[in-house]
Formats: sequence, structure tokens, C-alpha cells
Amino acid sequence: MFKKVLIANRGEIAVRVIRACRELGLKTVAVFSTADRTALHAQIADEAICIGGAATKDSYLNEKAIIAACEITGADAVHPGFGFLSENAAFARNCRKCGITFIGPAPESIEMLGDKAAAKTAMKNAGVPVIPGSDGAVKSMDDAKRLAEEIGFPLMVKASAGGGGRGIRLVERMEDLVPQIEAAKQEALNYFGDDSIYMEKFIVNPKHIEIQILADMHGNVVHLGERDCSMQRRNQKVLEESPSVIMTPMLRERMGKAAVAAAKVCGYYNAGTIEFLVDNENNFYFMEMNTRIQVEHPITEFVTGVDLVKAQLKIAAGKELPYSQEDIRIKGHSIECRINAENPEKGFRPCPGKINAMLIPGGPGVRIDSAAYQGYTIPPYYDSMIAKLIVYAPTREEAIAKMKWALAEFIVEGVDTNIDFQLSLIRDPMFESGKYDIGYLGRKQG
Repeated sequence: MFKKVLIANRGEIAVRVIRACRELGLKTVAVFSTADRTALHAQIADEAICIGGAATKDSYLNEKAIIAACEITGADAVHPGFGFLSENAAFARNCRKCGITFIGPAPESIEMLGDKAAAKTAMKNAGVPVIPGSDGAVKSMDDAKRLAEEIGFPLMVKASAGGGGRGIRLVERMEDLVPQIEAAKQEALNYFGDDSIYMEKFIVNPKHIEIQILADMHGNVVHLGERDCSMQRRNQKVLEESPSVIMTPMLRERMGKAAVAAAKVCGYYNAGTIEFLVDNENNFYFMEMNTRIQVEHPITEFVTGVDLVKAQLKIAAGKELPYSQEDIRIKGHSIECRINAENPEKGFRPCPGKINAMLIPGGPGVRIDSAAYQGYTIPPYYDSMIAKLIVYAPTREEAIAKMKWALAEFIVEGVDTNIDFQLSLIRDPMFESGKYDIGYLGRKQG
């Protein structure tokens, strides 16, 4: 086992990793930007080092500064968290060259799965169901028009290097195809430096179901059930739950086996998530694989009892998984609400600023993952998420009831938040019935 872990991230995920390292007796190093001098992760780590200015390109995306911080502090491992450099194959490869353990998959796996078109081809070869569409990136507008006629409308145009809902366009008519492709390509170039796109059939009103996997370096792979991430706003997840109301033992087994096959075809190890779309007849289709820990990982931890971050650390150290698929049991129900410093009544405008007062809920089955605290000033440079509120109960009905009062107890003063918006979702009859899909919020909000 490595001895000292540098966390190449910020916010609640950095705090989460620090806590997991402590439980395993590992020393931690926090890196922070000039805007994050008072951030919680920089205060609770064993060591903290400033790596650059407030802009992400100068700090949390500054590979050279992060590698240098490892050398200065003697950190022999890096946990990238999620976002930033977590799915950057070049960074993982540089860590390897410098003798630093990258706590994640091999750079080769990240590279292959980061190219959404190449990943789709690999899944087809592994027998994993995929959405009908182009084989790889679309090379020309003529090819796009020909493919559109074959696929049929509506269809989706997606950035090959995409993620986070960027570089995605819905096309409902042939006359809209060229302008929507051009818009998707421009957005993809701006965000990912790669304007290649692929096309696929648009599945009407599907569920967004993802399967969590763990894989070690010895060929062992298990899945840990599913998360329903269908409550989305503009392709961004708002709340998640596990298990999904649509899940049957047979469907879970089929999707779990497909997820395991997806991991194995890539030679994958560490934590990963395979995302699927499920139609109203329970047909499922591979969408993408995320090669990192997910924001919503706590709900899986609640229903399985498996600490996913500690599992990541142990796998990166070369240890075998201590359980087989038969040992994994899904028990109870868990829901996560993402608490953001934003104003839903003003187009969800981010609201940085000082938290004057903060009261967090508690009690059995209530968990808060956060780096915010009373007196903390939220900087304007980063994601607006300030906390994740997670609840667990024996049944879905009890979990919903628990989330209602937990949200009602959650008080943040000094900045606007989406707490009341989340409370309205939990109270929504469509959510309570479980009959929501990825387009529900968009239809509701117009």
C-alpha cells in the first residue's frame, strides 16, 4: 500500500477521500487554488499546498503543478475525485511515468472509454446492447444525412469526447440536422478541444439507469446494483435514488452482467459506472462508461454497505476484491439530493458568497457530504454544488418521508440554494410514483 495520497480535487469529494484515507491509515495532501485557501479540504488534510490561481487551468487542471506537489510532499499516490483530471488519460499516464499510483483505471482504459464513439464500438463487440446509430465518429455532412435517413427521427447528435451534458443536440427534422451538428461540434470544441461527433437514435422518455462496478487488477469484477438518475435538468442530474422502481431481479441480473462484460472488454480496474437508457419495455442500451467515482456514489454505499472510496484505494494498491457477486446484496432504499448555491427562480443562477449561518439535518440514516461550513465564502469560480444530502431507510416510502423532513431542516443563510426546489421534487406525485423519466423535469418546467 502506498503511504501518502494527494487529492487532486476540491470540495466535498476531496473531504470524502481524506476521510477514507484516514480510516486506512494513509497520510493525505490537499492541493488548493488561491481562491480555496480557506476551503475545508485544505484545512483537514495532513498537508496542504497551493498549486496556482483561481482559474481551474491554473490550479486543479494544472498537471505539472500537481505532479510537482507530489514530488515536494512525497505523495506516492493521487486520487483525482470526479471532474477536473479524473478522466484525463494523459494525466494518469504522467503519474505512471513519475512512479505515482493513479487511483483509478489504467490510462489505456480511460482513453478508450473517453471516446464515446470508440466505447460504443467496444460494447457492441462485447455483446452489450447499444443504441442504434453511427459506427464511430461521423466524418462528413453527407454521411450524417445518409445516417439520419437510416436511423430515423428523432435522433441525437453527441460529442465523441463529451460529458456533463455538453455537445448534445436533439434533432427532430432533416432540415435541422446540419445546424444542430454545427452547434454540437462548436460546443464540443470549446469544452473538450475535440469537435468529432456521433449520432444515435433518440429513445423516447427513457429512464437513465447506471450500474456501479468494482474491478480489481486480478480479473475480478462485481456490480453493486443500480442507481436511477432520471431526474435531470438540461442533461444534469438533480437527484438520484437506489434501487430503481422499475428494477426486477431479472432485469438487474441482465444489466449487471452487461456492465461486468463492459468492464472486462476494456481490461478495466478500479471503480466505474456504466450508464444505460431503459425504455418503457425494459429494453436497455449502453450510453457511456464513467471511469471515476460518481457524485452519487453514497446511495450505492448505503444500499450495499460497501465503501466505494476505500475500495478504490485498496484496488489501486493491488489488492483483490474481498467479495464475489453472490456476496453483494441490495438492501433498503437511498435517495440523494444535490444541494447547490443557486437561485431556481432566476434560471438557476449560481450564487457565490458568504454562508452566514448553516444548520444541517441529522438522525439515523441521514448523511451529509459537504465541504461548506458557517462563515465559509463560496468562490465564484467552480461548480455550485455545496453539499449532498443522502438518506437511507428500509423502504422507498420511508426514504422519501425522511428526505422531506431532512430538506426541511436544512438551513443555509447568506446565499440562495435549491433546497426548496429539491423539496418540491420530493413532494412531486410523479416522483413519489416513480413514473418519471429523463425528460420529465424539462416538460414540467417548459
